[in-house]
Amino acid sequence: KPELTYAGNLLLITDLSGISTQISPKEGWQVYSSAQDPDGRCICTVVAPEQNLCSRDAKSRQLRQLLEKVQNMSQSIEVLNLRTQRDFQYVLKMETQMKGLKAKFRQIEDDRKTLMTKHFQELKEKMDELLPLIPVLEQYKTDAKLITQFKEEIRNLSAVLTGIQEEIGAYDYEELHQRVLSLETRLRDCMKKLTCGKLMKITGPITVKTSGTRFGAWMTDPLASEKNNRVWYMDSYTNNKIVREYKSMADFVSGAESRTYNLPFKWAGTNHVVYNGSLYFNKYQSNIIIKYSFDMGRVLAQRSLEYAGFHNVYPYTWGGFSDIDLMADEIGLWAVYATNQNAGNIVISQLNQDTLEVMKSWSTGYPKRSAGESFMICGTLYVTNSHLTGAKVYYSYSTKTSTYEYTDIPFHNQYFHISMLDYNARDRALYAWNNGHQVLFNVTLFHIIKTEDDT
Repeated sequence: KPELTYAGNLLLITDLSGISTQISPKEGWQVYSSAQDPDGRCICTVVAPEQNLCSRDAKSRQLRQLLEKVQNMSQSIEVLNLRTQRDFQYVLKMETQMKGLKAKFRQIEDDRKTLMTKHFQELKEKMDELLPLIPVLEQYKTDAKLITQFKEEIRNLSAVLTGIQEEIGAYDYEELHQRVLSLETRLRDCMKKLTCGKLMKITGPITVKTSGTRFGAWMTDPLASEKNNRVWYMDSYTNNKIVREYKSMADFVSGAESRTYNLPFKWAGTNHVVYNGSLYFNKYQSNIIIKYSFDMGRVLAQRSLEYAGFHNVYPYTWGGFSDIDLMADEIGLWAVYATNQNAGNIVISQLNQDTLEVMKSWSTGYPKRSAGESFMICGTLYVTNSHLTGAKVYYSYSTKTSTYEYTDIPFHNQYFHISMLDYNARDRALYAWNNGHQVLFNVTLFHIIKTEDDT
Protein backbone atom coordinates (compact mmCIF):
# COMPACT_ATOMS: atom_id res chain seq x y z
CA LYS A 1 0.00 0.00 0.00
CA PRO A 2 1.96 3.04 -1.15
CA GLU A 3 2.03 6.16 0.93
CA LEU A 4 3.26 9.55 -0.19
CA THR A 5 3.98 12.97 1.17
CA TYR A 6 2.32 15.87 -0.68
CA ALA A 7 3.81 19.33 0.02
CA GLY A 8 1.66 21.86 -1.81
CA ASN A 9 3.57 22.24 -5.04
CA LEU A 10 5.99 19.58 -3.68
CA LEU A 11 5.19 15.89 -4.18
CA LEU A 12 7.41 12.79 -3.81
CA ILE A 13 6.63 9.20 -5.04
CA THR A 14 8.30 5.82 -5.69
CA ASP A 15 6.72 2.92 -7.61
CA LEU A 16 6.19 -0.54 -6.12
CA SER A 17 9.39 -1.86 -7.61
CA GLY A 18 11.35 0.63 -5.52
CA ILE A 19 12.68 2.43 -8.61
CA SER A 20 12.59 6.21 -8.40
CA THR A 21 13.45 9.05 -10.75
CA GLN A 22 14.53 12.50 -9.70
CA ILE A 23 13.38 15.64 -11.55
CA SER A 24 14.00 19.16 -10.26
CA PRO A 25 10.84 21.13 -9.08
CA LYS A 26 11.35 23.64 -11.88
CA GLU A 27 11.74 20.94 -14.53
CA GLY A 28 9.06 18.42 -13.71
CA TRP A 29 8.14 15.95 -11.03
CA GLN A 30 10.76 15.10 -8.45
CA VAL A 31 10.91 11.58 -7.10
CA TYR A 32 12.92 10.16 -4.22
CA SER A 33 13.34 6.59 -3.07
CA SER A 34 11.25 5.22 -0.25
CA ALA A 35 11.13 2.64 2.48
CA GLN A 36 8.60 0.20 3.87
CA ASP A 37 6.93 0.58 7.25
CA PRO A 38 6.37 -2.43 9.59
CA ASP A 39 3.02 -3.13 7.89
CA GLY A 40 4.67 -3.48 4.49
CA ARG A 41 3.41 -0.18 3.12
CA CYS A 42 5.65 1.86 0.86
CA ILE A 43 6.41 5.31 2.25
CA CYS A 44 6.75 7.61 -0.76
CA THR A 45 7.65 11.23 -1.24
CA VAL A 46 6.89 13.21 -4.42
CA VAL A 47 7.59 16.82 -5.37
CA ALA A 48 5.15 18.32 -7.87
CA PRO A 49 6.42 20.93 -10.35
CA GLU A 50 5.57 24.57 -10.45
CA GLN A 51 2.65 25.00 -12.83
CA ASN A 52 4.28 27.66 -15.01
CA LEU A 53 7.66 25.99 -15.49
CA CYS A 54 8.59 23.05 -17.67
CA SER A 55 12.30 23.26 -18.51
CA ARG A 56 13.03 19.63 -19.26
CA ASP A 57 16.29 20.21 -21.14
CA ALA A 58 18.07 22.30 -18.51
CA LYS A 59 20.47 19.51 -17.59
CA SER A 60 21.28 18.79 -21.23
CA ARG A 61 21.98 22.46 -21.85
CA GLN A 62 24.19 22.60 -18.76
CA LEU A 63 26.06 19.52 -19.89
CA ARG A 64 26.69 20.99 -23.35
CA GLN A 65 27.95 24.25 -21.86
CA LEU A 66 30.32 22.42 -19.54
CA LEU A 67 31.62 20.24 -22.36
CA GLU A 68 32.29 23.32 -24.53
CA LYS A 69 34.15 24.90 -21.63
CA VAL A 70 36.30 21.81 -21.18
CA GLN A 71 37.08 21.73 -24.93
CA ASN A 72 38.18 25.38 -24.86
CA MET A 73 40.35 24.70 -21.86
CA SER A 74 41.83 21.64 -23.56
CA GLN A 75 42.87 23.80 -26.53
CA SER A 76 44.47 26.34 -24.19
CA ILE A 77 46.36 23.58 -22.41
CA GLU A 78 47.62 22.26 -25.75
CA VAL A 79 49.04 25.71 -26.61
CA LEU A 80 50.64 25.90 -23.18
CA ASN A 81 52.08 22.44 -23.67
CA LEU A 82 53.80 23.44 -26.94
CA ARG A 83 55.24 26.52 -25.28
CA THR A 84 56.38 24.43 -22.34
CA GLN A 85 58.14 21.91 -24.60
CA ARG A 86 59.95 24.75 -26.32
CA ASP A 87 60.99 26.29 -23.01
CA PHE A 88 62.07 22.90 -21.75
CA GLN A 89 64.68 22.69 -24.52
CA TYR A 90 66.07 26.02 -23.35
CA VAL A 91 66.21 24.72 -19.82
CA LEU A 92 68.11 21.60 -20.91
CA LYS A 93 70.61 23.77 -22.74
CA MET A 94 70.99 25.98 -19.69
CA GLU A 95 71.51 22.93 -17.49
CA THR A 96 74.42 21.79 -19.67
CA GLN A 97 75.97 25.23 -19.56
CA MET A 98 75.57 25.43 -15.80
CA LYS A 99 77.42 22.13 -15.43
CA GLY A 100 80.18 23.56 -17.56
CA LEU A 101 80.34 26.63 -15.31
CA LYS A 102 80.63 24.41 -12.27
CA ALA A 103 83.65 22.71 -13.79
CA LYS A 104 85.21 26.07 -14.66
CA PHE A 105 84.80 27.25 -11.08
CA ARG A 106 86.66 24.17 -9.90
CA GLN A 107 89.49 24.93 -12.31
CA ILE A 108 89.61 28.52 -11.09
CA GLU A 109 89.79 27.34 -7.52
CA ASP A 110 92.68 24.99 -8.40
CA ASP A 111 94.77 27.45 -10.29
CA ARG A 112 93.24 30.90 -9.91
CA LYS A 113 96.52 32.71 -10.14
CA THR A 114 97.61 31.43 -13.52
CA LEU A 115 94.24 30.96 -15.18
CA MET A 116 92.32 33.82 -13.55
CA THR A 117 92.13 36.07 -16.53
CA LYS A 118 91.36 33.38 -19.09
CA HIS A 119 88.62 31.61 -17.13
CA PHE A 120 86.89 34.79 -16.08
CA GLN A 121 86.68 35.80 -19.69
CA GLU A 122 85.13 32.45 -20.52
CA LEU A 123 82.78 32.87 -17.57
CA LYS A 124 81.64 36.22 -18.86
CA GLU A 125 80.96 34.76 -22.29
CA LYS A 126 78.91 31.94 -20.76
CA MET A 127 76.91 34.41 -18.65
CA ASP A 128 76.18 36.47 -21.74
CA GLU A 129 74.77 33.34 -23.38
CA LEU A 130 72.57 32.62 -20.34
CA LEU A 131 71.05 36.08 -20.09
CA PRO A 132 68.36 35.46 -22.83
CA LEU A 133 67.19 32.42 -20.87
CA ILE A 134 66.05 34.50 -17.87
CA PRO A 135 62.78 35.81 -19.44
CA VAL A 136 62.17 32.34 -20.86
CA LEU A 137 62.38 30.88 -17.36
CA GLU A 138 60.01 33.54 -16.04
CA GLN A 139 57.47 32.69 -18.75
CA TYR A 140 57.93 29.01 -17.99
CA LYS A 141 57.06 29.63 -14.33
CA THR A 142 53.92 31.56 -15.34
CA ASP A 143 52.82 28.82 -17.72
CA ALA A 144 53.34 26.21 -15.03
CA LYS A 145 51.02 28.12 -12.67
CA LEU A 146 48.37 28.36 -15.38
CA ILE A 147 48.61 24.65 -16.04
CA THR A 148 48.13 23.95 -12.33
CA GLN A 149 45.06 26.19 -12.24
CA PHE A 150 43.63 24.53 -15.34
CA LYS A 151 44.18 21.10 -13.86
CA GLU A 152 42.26 22.06 -10.71
CA GLU A 153 39.38 23.55 -12.69
CA ILE A 154 39.18 20.51 -14.95
CA ARG A 155 39.14 18.27 -11.88
CA ASN A 156 36.15 20.21 -10.53
CA LEU A 157 34.38 20.16 -13.88
CA SER A 158 34.96 16.47 -14.21
CA ALA A 159 33.21 15.89 -10.89
CA VAL A 160 30.24 17.97 -12.04
CA LEU A 161 30.09 16.18 -15.39
CA THR A 162 30.27 12.82 -13.67
CA GLY A 163 27.33 13.76 -11.46
CA ILE A 164 25.27 14.97 -14.40
CA GLN A 165 26.14 11.89 -16.40
CA GLU A 166 25.06 9.62 -13.54
CA GLU A 167 21.83 11.58 -13.18
CA ILE A 168 20.99 11.71 -16.87
CA GLY A 169 22.40 8.31 -17.70
CA ALA A 170 22.80 7.17 -21.26
CA TYR A 171 19.45 8.56 -22.39
CA ASP A 172 19.10 11.27 -24.99
CA TYR A 173 16.71 14.20 -24.69
CA GLU A 174 13.77 12.61 -26.48
CA GLU A 175 13.91 9.46 -24.42
CA LEU A 176 14.17 11.46 -21.21
CA HIS A 177 11.26 13.60 -22.36
CA GLN A 178 9.05 10.57 -22.92
CA ARG A 179 9.99 9.08 -19.56
CA VAL A 180 9.14 12.33 -17.81
CA LEU A 181 5.76 12.55 -19.55
CA SER A 182 5.00 8.96 -18.61
CA LEU A 183 5.97 9.61 -15.00
CA GLU A 184 3.88 12.78 -14.94
CA THR A 185 0.81 10.86 -16.09
CA ARG A 186 1.34 8.19 -13.45
CA LEU A 187 1.80 10.81 -10.75
CA ARG A 188 -1.38 12.66 -11.72
CA ASP A 189 -3.32 9.40 -11.56
CA CYS A 190 -1.81 8.80 -8.16
CA MET A 191 -2.73 12.32 -7.02
CA LYS A 192 -6.39 11.51 -7.55
CA LYS A 193 -6.11 8.92 -4.78
CA LEU A 194 -4.86 11.43 -2.23
CA THR A 195 -6.89 11.47 0.96
CA CYS A 196 -6.80 14.12 3.67
CA GLY A 197 -3.59 15.54 5.07
CA LYS A 198 -2.22 17.51 7.98
CA LEU A 199 -1.10 21.13 7.61
CA MET A 200 2.69 21.39 7.78
CA LYS A 201 3.58 24.76 6.24
CA ILE A 202 2.12 27.95 4.69
CA THR A 203 4.04 29.85 2.00
CA GLY A 204 3.39 32.99 0.01
CA PRO A 205 1.41 35.03 -0.40
CA ILE A 206 0.83 35.63 -4.10
CA THR A 207 -0.97 38.93 -4.66
CA VAL A 208 -3.69 38.31 -7.25
CA LYS A 209 -5.32 41.74 -7.20
CA THR A 210 -5.60 44.97 -5.23
CA SER A 211 -9.18 46.23 -4.98
CA GLY A 212 -12.05 47.10 -2.68
CA THR A 213 -12.08 48.30 0.91
CA ARG A 214 -10.00 47.08 3.81
CA PHE A 215 -12.44 44.23 4.48
CA GLY A 216 -14.05 41.71 2.14
CA ALA A 217 -14.16 38.19 0.76
CA TRP A 218 -13.38 36.46 -2.52
CA MET A 219 -13.63 32.78 -3.38
CA THR A 220 -14.03 29.96 -5.90
CA ASP A 221 -16.15 26.83 -5.63
CA PRO A 222 -14.11 23.81 -4.41
CA LEU A 223 -16.66 21.42 -5.96
CA ALA A 224 -16.69 23.09 -9.39
CA SER A 225 -15.52 21.15 -12.44
CA GLU A 226 -12.07 21.73 -13.90
CA LYS A 227 -13.55 23.92 -16.65
CA ASN A 228 -15.54 26.02 -14.19
CA ASN A 229 -13.20 28.63 -12.70
CA ARG A 230 -15.70 31.30 -11.66
CA VAL A 231 -14.64 33.79 -9.00
CA TRP A 232 -17.02 35.57 -6.60
CA TYR A 233 -16.25 38.88 -4.93
CA MET A 234 -18.00 40.42 -1.89
CA ASP A 235 -16.64 43.79 -0.75
CA SER A 236 -17.02 45.04 2.85
CA TYR A 237 -18.28 43.25 5.96
CA THR A 238 -21.66 44.97 6.27
CA ASN A 239 -24.31 47.09 4.54
CA ASN A 240 -23.92 45.32 1.21
CA LYS A 241 -25.92 42.82 -0.87
CA ILE A 242 -24.03 42.86 -4.19
CA VAL A 243 -22.01 39.79 -5.24
CA ARG A 244 -19.83 40.16 -8.34
CA GLU A 245 -19.04 37.15 -10.51
CA TYR A 246 -16.12 36.62 -12.92
CA LYS A 247 -15.82 33.73 -15.39
CA SER A 248 -12.16 33.11 -14.65
CA MET A 249 -9.26 34.26 -12.54
CA ALA A 250 -7.94 36.21 -15.52
CA ASP A 251 -11.25 38.07 -15.80
CA PHE A 252 -11.15 38.77 -12.09
CA VAL A 253 -7.68 40.27 -12.37
CA SER A 254 -8.70 42.42 -15.36
CA GLY A 255 -12.02 43.42 -13.76
CA ALA A 256 -14.22 41.90 -16.49
CA GLU A 257 -17.42 41.07 -14.58
CA SER A 258 -19.71 38.44 -16.08
CA ARG A 259 -22.65 38.93 -13.72
CA THR A 260 -23.80 40.56 -10.48
CA TYR A 261 -26.25 39.20 -7.91
CA ASN A 262 -28.41 41.35 -5.65
CA LEU A 263 -28.98 39.21 -2.57
CA PRO A 264 -32.31 39.44 -0.72
CA PHE A 265 -30.49 40.13 2.57
CA LYS A 266 -27.41 42.03 3.67
CA TRP A 267 -24.58 39.87 4.91
CA ALA A 268 -22.60 40.11 8.15
CA GLY A 269 -18.84 39.71 8.28
CA THR A 270 -16.57 38.34 5.55
CA ASN A 271 -16.76 34.64 6.35
CA HIS A 272 -18.90 33.43 3.46
CA VAL A 273 -18.33 30.36 1.32
CA VAL A 274 -19.38 29.15 -2.13
CA TYR A 275 -20.00 25.40 -2.10
CA ASN A 276 -21.45 23.25 -4.88
CA GLY A 277 -22.90 26.22 -6.77
CA SER A 278 -24.50 27.99 -3.79
CA LEU A 279 -23.44 30.87 -1.57
CA TYR A 280 -23.66 30.38 2.20
CA PHE A 281 -23.60 33.54 4.31
CA ASN A 282 -24.66 34.94 7.69
CA LYS A 283 -27.68 37.22 7.54
CA TYR A 284 -26.98 40.68 8.99
CA GLN A 285 -27.85 41.19 12.69
CA SER A 286 -28.83 37.56 13.21
CA ASN A 287 -27.45 34.05 13.64
CA ILE A 288 -29.37 32.89 10.57
CA ILE A 289 -27.46 31.10 7.81
CA ILE A 290 -28.65 31.65 4.21
CA LYS A 291 -28.15 29.29 1.28
CA TYR A 292 -28.44 31.17 -2.03
CA SER A 293 -28.30 29.42 -5.42
CA PHE A 294 -26.42 31.35 -8.11
CA ASP A 295 -27.98 29.33 -10.92
CA MET A 296 -31.55 29.76 -9.65
CA GLY A 297 -31.04 33.27 -8.31
CA ARG A 298 -32.95 32.62 -5.09
CA VAL A 299 -32.69 31.44 -1.49
CA LEU A 300 -32.89 27.66 -1.18
CA ALA A 301 -32.66 27.38 2.61
CA GLN A 302 -32.19 29.38 5.77
CA ARG A 303 -31.81 28.29 9.39
CA SER A 304 -30.89 29.78 12.73
CA LEU A 305 -27.63 28.52 14.23
CA GLU A 306 -28.81 27.79 17.74
CA TYR A 307 -27.12 29.72 20.58
CA ALA A 308 -24.52 31.19 18.20
CA GLY A 309 -23.39 34.70 19.12
CA PHE A 310 -23.77 37.37 16.44
CA HIS A 311 -23.33 41.09 15.73
CA ASN A 312 -19.89 41.38 17.38
CA VAL A 313 -20.71 39.33 20.47
CA TYR A 314 -18.04 36.72 19.67
CA PRO A 315 -16.12 38.04 16.64
CA TYR A 316 -12.54 37.39 15.60
CA THR A 317 -9.88 39.79 16.93
CA TRP A 318 -10.53 42.30 14.15
CA GLY A 319 -14.29 42.60 14.81
CA GLY A 320 -16.36 43.27 11.71
CA PHE A 321 -19.38 41.10 12.69
CA SER A 322 -17.18 38.03 12.16
CA ASP A 323 -19.05 35.98 14.78
CA ILE A 324 -20.11 33.17 12.43
CA ASP A 325 -17.54 31.74 10.02
CA LEU A 326 -18.83 29.44 7.25
CA MET A 327 -16.27 27.23 5.50
CA ALA A 328 -15.82 24.06 3.48
CA ASP A 329 -13.13 21.41 3.15
CA GLU A 330 -12.68 17.89 1.74
CA ILE A 331 -15.31 16.55 4.15
CA GLY A 332 -18.10 19.06 3.74
CA LEU A 333 -19.70 22.28 5.02
CA TRP A 334 -18.86 23.76 8.43
CA ALA A 335 -19.80 26.61 10.75
CA VAL A 336 -17.40 28.00 13.34
CA TYR A 337 -18.80 30.25 16.07
CA ALA A 338 -19.06 30.69 19.86
CA THR A 339 -21.85 30.37 22.39
CA ASN A 340 -22.53 31.48 25.93
CA GLN A 341 -23.01 27.82 26.83
CA ASN A 342 -19.37 27.18 25.81
CA ALA A 343 -18.14 30.28 27.67
CA GLY A 344 -17.37 32.15 24.46
CA ASN A 345 -15.04 29.41 23.23
CA ILE A 346 -15.10 28.14 19.65
CA VAL A 347 -17.76 25.64 18.61
CA ILE A 348 -17.39 23.63 15.37
CA SER A 349 -20.54 22.34 13.67
CA GLN A 350 -20.82 20.20 10.56
CA LEU A 351 -23.82 21.29 8.47
CA ASN A 352 -26.08 19.54 6.02
CA GLN A 353 -25.45 21.46 2.81
CA ASP A 354 -29.10 21.17 1.71
CA THR A 355 -31.07 21.82 4.91
CA LEU A 356 -28.40 23.65 6.96
CA GLU A 357 -29.18 21.38 9.92
CA VAL A 358 -26.37 20.79 12.39
CA MET A 359 -25.24 17.19 11.94
CA LYS A 360 -22.69 17.18 14.76
CA SER A 361 -20.89 19.73 16.97
CA TRP A 362 -17.57 19.89 18.83
CA SER A 363 -16.88 22.31 21.69
CA THR A 364 -13.28 23.53 21.94
CA GLY A 365 -11.52 25.42 24.69
CA TYR A 366 -10.14 28.20 22.49
CA PRO A 367 -11.70 31.68 23.04
CA LYS A 368 -13.30 32.96 19.83
CA ARG A 369 -12.33 36.55 20.62
CA SER A 370 -8.66 35.53 20.80
CA ALA A 371 -8.67 34.03 17.29
CA GLY A 372 -7.48 36.10 14.32
CA GLU A 373 -9.08 33.81 11.71
CA SER A 374 -9.66 30.08 11.21
CA PHE A 375 -10.07 27.53 8.42
CA MET A 376 -10.83 23.82 8.03
CA ILE A 377 -8.62 21.27 6.27
CA CYS A 378 -9.69 17.62 6.25
CA GLY A 379 -11.91 17.98 9.31
CA THR A 380 -9.31 19.80 11.38
CA LEU A 381 -9.85 23.42 12.41
CA TYR A 382 -6.72 25.60 12.29
CA VAL A 383 -6.84 28.86 14.28
CA THR A 384 -4.51 31.88 13.96
CA ASN A 385 -3.59 33.92 17.00
CA SER A 386 -3.92 37.33 15.33
CA HIS A 387 -5.06 39.19 12.22
CA LEU A 388 -2.01 41.49 12.30
CA THR A 389 1.71 41.22 11.51
CA GLY A 390 3.34 38.23 13.18
CA ALA A 391 0.22 36.07 12.99
CA LYS A 392 0.66 32.31 12.92
CA VAL A 393 -1.44 29.16 13.10
CA TYR A 394 -1.40 28.63 16.83
CA TYR A 395 -4.08 26.03 17.60
CA SER A 396 -5.73 23.09 15.84
CA TYR A 397 -8.68 20.86 16.72
CA SER A 398 -9.36 17.52 15.03
CA THR A 399 -13.02 16.58 14.71
CA LYS A 400 -11.93 13.05 13.86
CA THR A 401 -10.27 12.44 17.22
CA SER A 402 -11.90 15.27 19.26
CA THR A 403 -8.44 16.37 20.35
CA TYR A 404 -6.50 19.61 20.09
CA GLU A 405 -2.88 20.71 19.94
CA TYR A 406 -0.96 23.96 19.97
CA THR A 407 0.97 24.57 16.78
CA ASP A 408 3.54 27.02 15.49
CA ILE A 409 3.02 27.52 11.74
CA PRO A 410 3.97 31.09 10.72
CA PHE A 411 2.83 32.81 7.54
CA HIS A 412 3.63 36.16 5.96
CA ASN A 413 0.96 38.80 6.62
CA GLN A 414 2.27 40.98 3.81
CA TYR A 415 -0.29 43.80 4.04
CA PHE A 416 -0.61 43.76 7.84
CA HIS A 417 -4.36 43.11 8.28
CA ILE A 418 -6.26 39.91 7.38
CA SER A 419 -10.07 39.97 7.45
CA MET A 420 -10.74 36.71 5.59
CA LEU A 421 -8.81 33.43 5.41
CA ASP A 422 -10.41 30.30 3.89
CA TYR A 423 -9.12 27.01 2.51
CA ASN A 424 -10.09 25.76 -0.95
CA ALA A 425 -9.78 21.98 -1.23
CA ARG A 426 -9.71 21.95 -5.04
CA ASP A 427 -6.88 24.48 -5.28
CA ARG A 428 -5.22 23.31 -2.06
CA ALA A 429 -4.66 26.96 -1.21
CA LEU A 430 -5.76 29.59 1.28
CA TYR A 431 -7.77 32.53 -0.09
CA ALA A 432 -7.23 35.71 1.92
CA TRP A 433 -8.38 39.34 1.96
CA ASN A 434 -5.29 41.19 3.14
CA ASN A 435 -6.04 44.89 3.72
CA GLY A 436 -7.62 45.50 0.31
CA HIS A 437 -5.44 42.92 -1.46
CA GLN A 438 -6.75 39.58 -2.69
CA VAL A 439 -3.97 37.06 -2.07
CA LEU A 440 -3.33 33.31 -2.16
CA PHE A 441 -1.26 31.25 0.27
CA ASN A 442 0.14 27.86 -0.71
CA VAL A 443 -0.20 25.10 1.87
CA THR A 444 2.02 22.08 2.47
CA LEU A 445 0.06 19.05 3.61
CA PHE A 446 1.18 15.60 4.67
CA HIS A 447 -0.87 13.17 2.57
CA ILE A 448 -1.44 9.43 2.45
CA ILE A 449 -2.35 7.67 -0.79
CA LYS A 450 -5.56 5.66 -0.56
CA THR A 451 -5.41 2.38 -2.46
CA GLU A 452 -8.27 0.26 -3.68
CA ASP A 453 -7.55 -2.27 -0.92
CA ASP A 454 -8.23 0.30 1.81
CA THR A 455 -11.64 0.09 3.45
